[in-house]
Amino acid sequence: MRYFLELSYNGKAYHGWQNQPNAVSVQEALEKALTLLLKAKIAIVGAGRTDAGVHAKQMYAHFDFEDNINFEELIYKLNSFLPKDIAIHDVFEVQKDAHARFDALSRTYHYNISISKNVFDYDFSYQIQKRLDVDAMNEACKTLFKYKDFQCFSKSNTDVKTYNCDIKEAFWKVNNDKLTFIITADRFLRNMVRAIVGTMVNIGLGKIKPNELHNIIKSKNRGNAGFSVPANGLYLVDIKYPESIRVRS
Repeated sequence: MRYFLELSYNGKAYHGWQNQPNAVSVQEALEKALTLLLKAKIAIVGAGRTDAGVHAKQMYAHFDFEDNINFEELIYKLNSFLPKDIAIHDVFEVQKDAHARFDALSRTYHYNISISKNVFDYDFSYQIQKRLDVDAMNEACKTLFKYKDFQCFSKSNTDVKTYNCDIKEAFWKVNNDKLTFIITADRFLRNMVRAIVGTMVNIGLGKIKPNELHNIIKSKNRGNAGFSVPANGLYLVDIKYPESIRVRS
């Protein structure tokens, strides 16, 4: 049978989601916990591959297990066993062919910027003590909806078949001394959100005019886009799936 996990994590201590040699990952911590508690070798597949230091308020992963699971008991045991920076919120059975990555309809990321020095928030936002033109940044967001190919925002040497993404929403929200960039798409390229935010920051600082974003995207050249902002301000906050993947008891 196939099961989905819903979880969240503080990414500060992890070298991203995906297993890799000589580095601690969220995937590794989960697989060790599930293997121990279910007494079977468990491999999990995540909805995405967040980079080192990126946080997730909502992440999903799937795994296969041959027996029925007491969901409430497993959630309790996992949360007791896992480190304090990973939390399990739900476990449920899905259709046998359901896939945490490929069945996701959309993903939403938030990126937080603090525009004043905040000693309690420096681990969880990018701190820029400069005035940013949020109106210009929001004007530039409208340009994103006019394109599908976002190679200019993708990390180099990425093994993907297409650079096309369908961006469904993108805007900046102001809350006192914090700015939050909210973006939803069907899929994202490696480093895409952080590169978009870096480009938007340059627009907010007046280094790039909003209408120049057209030429940056059309160039398909990562070197023409802005810098990549730090990972600590980035959060995966929402993933949508078809209701039909869940097995109803």
